[in-house]
Amino acid sequence: MSTSALPLLTKLAEGASEGGNHDSLSPYLTGGAGLGILLLLLWITTRFNRDR
Repeated sequence: MSTSALPLLTKLAEGASEGGNHDSLSPYLTGGAGLGILLLLLWITTRFNRDR
């Protein structure tokens, strides 16, 4: 590994340990949107998978 990359990797590792969550991201909103998208995909899949 190059010596010039070591400070950058150290800074990235320190930033990752702080959590890194943005203040505007709500876990409930993100989870609810993910659940809604998965349920929509499940509904679409079941509509296309009728008796053939």
